[in-house]
Amino acid sequence: MKLRHILLALALALPAVAQAGNCPNMMAEVDAALAENPKLEEDVMKEVKTLREEGEKLHAEGKHDKSVEALTQALLLLGKM
Repeated sequence: MKLRHILLALALALPAVAQAGNCPNMMAEVDAALAENPKLEEDVMKEVKTLREEGEKLHAEGKHDKSVEALTQALLLLGKM
C-alpha cells in the first residue's frame, strides 16, 4: 500500500519538475529575442521586459505554471510563438 502512495506522489510531482526545468529555457529564449533588438513600440517592449522579470521571480518562488504563463506572453509579444 505504501509503495502505491509513493508512486502516486511521484506521478503527481513529475509534471511540476518538468515545468520547472522549462522556465530557464524560456527566459533564455526571451533574452535571445531581446538581444536581436526587435522593432517594438516602447510600451510593448516595456511589457515584454516586465513579463520576463515576472517569469524569473515566479520561477524562483516555485510558481512554475505562472512563470511559464508570463514567459509565454513575453514570447508572444516578441513574435516568437
